[in-house]
Amino acid sequence: MTDVGPAPEPQPPDASTAAPQHSPETWKIVAVAGVEMSLPSANPDVILDETQDPWRELRIPVGMAEGVAIAYAFRGIDTPRPLTHELVAEILDRHDVSIEAVRITVRRGQQFFAEIDTTGPRGRRVVPCRPSDALALALRQRLPTPILVAEWVFTGADAPTEITAAIPGGPEAAGT
Repeated sequence: MTDVGPAPEPQPPDASTAAPQHSPETWKIVAVAGVEMSLPSANPDVILDETQDPWRELRIPVGMAEGVAIAYAFRGIDTPRPLTHELVAEILDRHDVSIEAVRITVRRGQQFFAEIDTTGPRGRRVVPCRPSDALALALRQRLPTPILVAEWVFTGADAPTEITAAIPGGPEAAGT
């Protein structure tokens, strides 16, 4: 028997690979209910409905192009040529990367932050992104992808420090 020495010290998970370690009560399951344009606003809102009591609604403002992409995906409308999110979904699929969940993590006024939880040949990765990109990709998956919203996003409370620290640009970016 060969002595290989002591086992390596366990390392804390890298922020890009770790999923949030909050209780199930933290994350509320929502469903995309539609994309709506309300004048005089220049941009559409994506409407997310909570799937359980208290049945809250969350409206996330998105750019016009992103709103169109989400509306097409939500309604299952084919396009003559792939939109960007369709292309990215196809690339993920061909490289055996699945989207396990989409999470809306932080809200500061009308600005929202999200992340996509993926699994592929290189393991699990959590990628920060815009909610519009996360939602457009989730709706383009072959199997339903859970869309989760943090309780503090619904209530307007401050997100935990470990969540805001993961936002690109640091916690200050979450305050802008």
